[in-house]
Amino acid sequence: MLTPMEKLTPLTPLSPDKTMKAQDASPSEGESVFGAVFRSAIDNVKETDAEFKESQYLLATGQLDNPAATMIAASKSQTAVNLLIQLRNKAQDAYSELTRMNL
Repeated sequence: MLTPMEKLTPLTPLSPDKTMKAQDASPSEGESVFGAVFRSAIDNVKETDAEFKESQYLLATGQLDNPAATMIAASKSQTAVNLLIQLRNKAQDAYSELTRMNL
């Protein structure tokens, strides 16, 4: 039995006060769907890294009440980087497969 593909849902912002410019995965004019998803993943990496650095700064200056928040931010950042790396690897594999096709 075949199941239909579901539309990609956009990533949610980390907090209400932070907004993402490439929040939705819908392509803008002249951009492919893959490009929009890839750009969204890159923006997610940048955002989680900024959150992690801010958490580290607050912990180092004694302004952070919950030190576990730094570890959570580190895990989020690492997960976002791993997702981006996997997207890149899959794109390279797909390109490699396309170049090996005989016409």
